[in-house]
Amino acid sequence: MTAAPNLNWTPSLDDVMQAKARLTGIAVRTLLMSNELLSERYSANVMLKREDLQPVRSYKLRGAYNKIVTLSSDELANGVVCASAGNHAQGVAFSCSRLKVRGTIFMPEPTPKQKVKKVKMFGGEFVDVRIIGDTFDDSLAAALAFSEENGAQFIHPFDDRKVIEGQATVGLEIHEDCADSIDYVVVPVGGGGLISGIIGVMQALHPRVKIIAVEPAGAPSLRRAMEEREPVLLDDIETFVDGAAVRRVGDLTFNVCYGGIDRVINVPEGKVCTTMLSLYNDEAIVVEPAGALSVAALDYLAPEIAGKNVVCIISGSNNDIIRMEEIKERSLLHEGVKHYFVVNFPQRAGALRYFVDHILGPNDDITHFEYSKKINRDKGPAVVGVELKDPDDFEPLLERMKAARYFGEYLNSSPHLFELIV
Repeated sequence: MTAAPNLNWTPSLDDVMQAKARLTGIAVRTLLMSNELLSERYSANVMLKREDLQPVRSYKLRGAYNKIVTLSSDELANGVVCASAGNHAQGVAFSCSRLKVRGTIFMPEPTPKQKVKKVKMFGGEFVDVRIIGDTFDDSLAAALAFSEENGAQFIHPFDDRKVIEGQATVGLEIHEDCADSIDYVVVPVGGGGLISGIIGVMQALHPRVKIIAVEPAGAPSLRRAMEEREPVLLDDIETFVDGAAVRRVGDLTFNVCYGGIDRVINVPEGKVCTTMLSLYNDEAIVVEPAGALSVAALDYLAPEIAGKNVVCIISGSNNDIIRMEEIKERSLLHEGVKHYFVVNFPQRAGALRYFVDHILGPNDDITHFEYSKKINRDKGPAVVGVELKDPDDFEPLLERMKAARYFGEYLNSSPHLFELIV
């Protein structure tokens, strides 16, 4: 195992204060709101830092603008370039338009169309958007090559001091707006720019605060880095939480995080979806997957946070409405109430009626059904999706299917087959 990194830099309070001054009139001072429902649920004072209310609907504007505005006219002569799954791109596009700087923005193919559209809207005539690659890291490689070939200034989404100092203004506002002492700050993590800025401010002003890093389970880049004591390039990641799914944390950000965080929590993507739906249904707060990470992590912190002042950063709200069906599906699967089977129906009249009347429970609902009658066979397999009212109803359903010899295969635990359906 390699040695622990040399912690040679964290954002200073003076530099963060300068960033705050530069952002006046650009980034808004977002609300720090005590949330009654979450506070009651966790017996704590849970506050939400609403970065989803920025002009570009995420905190990324802070770092992008702070970086670009500090570049000289000579450095900006050939424009700027960046790579982003959406939020950093919007921050760069907004900044380019305000500062009248030419920008080229590389975005991966899975980026929600809503984000691509917003980047073009914010950047207007000053920005050229190029869709390249399957992941952020693919777009990053293309952006770096473009920077080298064209002399454009590369605006890193997280691994840059000026970007981190801009993101640190989130922490400064939390300090200024929180009348009570702060016990926990729960921060979503992708590459680590936001949490690095939070660490700098909290170490200076609230040295006893526990900073909790939260990343999606399918992209555990910070956790792996902490385990190996250096950034690790992950072979494969789940890109659903697009605002926080990177294959490798930054070198600079990792060095800050290594000595500055209390722990890393990895939240399953399905739980992220459940949290998104809860925030929308209970609080009328629309968030993107990365924006729900901090609230989703609270279950993993209970009952430790009881009686404490807890700040959850809602990092962004750039979510495409066409993803809602997928979000609901992932949530139901995670909650254990949505299940898919291969059901072997006897090739006789009334077999489906028997399944509905005698095998399904009174509160079970068929939500998916694919069947093709087979000739000269005694069984006809069908793919059936069933939604339960309670996850405890699953085992009795399975037992009834097996007792009646209808059970063929459980698809939720067969990833390759399951992906053909969901």
